[in-house]
Amino acid sequence: MPKMKTKRAAAKRFKATGSGKLKRNKAYRRHILTKKSPKTKRNLRKATLVDETNVKSMKQILPYI
Repeated sequence: MPKMKTKRAAAKRFKATGSGKLKRNKAYRRHILTKKSPKTKRNLRKATLVDETNVKSMKQILPYI
């Protein structure tokens, strides 16, 4: 059986933590920032974990992470 291919677009966007959970950056911080409060923009800087409902499909497209 051949090796599975990793989806490279996903590999650039997600990293695995030490315990095996997936870490991602938050959306909505590219443009139209003038109407967002400083608190909102500050919280969008922080990375967060991928939701549990999406982990199964993420593991399929990232088999070696």
